[in-house]
Amino acid sequence: MKRLFFVFASILPLVIHAQTIKTDVLVIGSGDAAYTASFQSFKSGAKTILLTQKEQLDLNKITEAKKSLLPFYQSFFKRETENAKSLEIPKPKPDKKNRPKVIVVDSTLLLNVINNTPYTEIKRSGSGWEIKLTKDKSIKAKILLLADSPEKLIAALKITSLNPTTPSTLNYDENTYRTTVASVSSKGANFLSLYNLLISEQENLLYIPVGQFEIGPAAGATAAYAAFFGKKTSLSNLKGIQGELLAYKHALMPFEDIKAADSNWLAIQKTGITGIIKAEIKQGKAYFNPEKEVIYQEIKQPVKEYYSKAQIWFDDHQNIPVNLENTISMVCYVGNKSIDATKAELQKKWNKNYKFSSKYNLQKVLTRREFATIINEYMEPFDKVNVDKTGRVIF
Repeated sequence: MKRLFFVFASILPLVIHAQTIKTDVLVIGSGDAAYTASFQSFKSGAKTILLTQKEQLDLNKITEAKKSLLPFYQSFFKRETENAKSLEIPKPKPDKKNRPKVIVVDSTLLLNVINNTPYTEIKRSGSGWEIKLTKDKSIKAKILLLADSPEKLIAALKITSLNPTTPSTLNYDENTYRTTVASVSSKGANFLSLYNLLISEQENLLYIPVGQFEIGPAAGATAAYAAFFGKKTSLSNLKGIQGELLAYKHALMPFEDIKAADSNWLAIQKTGITGIIKAEIKQGKAYFNPEKEVIYQEIKQPVKEYYSKAQIWFDDHQNIPVNLENTISMVCYVGNKSIDATKAELQKKWNKNYKFSSKYNLQKVLTRREFATIINEYMEPFDKVNVDKTGRVIF
């Protein structure tokens, strides 16, 4: 994956006539969720096929309601243009009716799209899946990601239902927000936990409802992780998947007031996931309030939860302003860093690297933006401290 725990493999082009196409991840679906899931799976380094049941999307026919998705689809089809030879269906000869399709797959290209092709059968094949396209053509995949109607799959698995992936509302009375893999801000202060994406007792299968555009990348990255490392989906690595999605600028916390273009976006997202600084929930939406000053009482308990050594520092520094000097004292005590060296480094980075609008001043009470950025870089709670499936900090 980018940064990069996925490394692209080089395989010779392969022409498929009446054979089996093999892939890491197969995404079935024709909507926004299917496109975003397959695109992220490919970008994360897994050989991916998107199988749709409709004609290729026409960018000139994007509805007004989906205009915001146009940049994504332009990126998607730019990739398809670059992969012009990844899928070709030759024109039938005039003297032959019902000429069978010839599917051409270039295995050096990790993303292939097969449009307007229904499947006749879907079943498990070992630890993976087999999908029949015709009597003599099929796709075998390590991971199946369904973003389509589940009826055929339910019948094949002989189960009564397949519960759709369901986002949760951000609630700081519990810690599951720390397991987020997607911000679902279109529904308010909502997020998707990795453990709501995984399906109990159904390995190597992910199911997301049609139209869940925001959930697609999380499903794609999760599928790619399992396929690339040869692991069951139940063994998905939370921090690895979160880091991958953040590297591609996918928000994991639903902060209304922090956009991807913000120079401190990554630090705020990472610190927000830890809960060391919590959002304000107002009218069903989450606001990070980046320019608001940090208050001692709001950070004391969360920092102590992540770092037992911080207990001693807070005992020795009670009810003090959260200014730059005191923050440097805390991060240096907990992280065994040099105070003088840290001050000098922060002074150099303050405006140049962090793009803070304020002046470097040791007595300045820090904003939530400034505190989050410093904590993320010098204490690294997101990167260095693990949580369990409930979001509880573990050491």
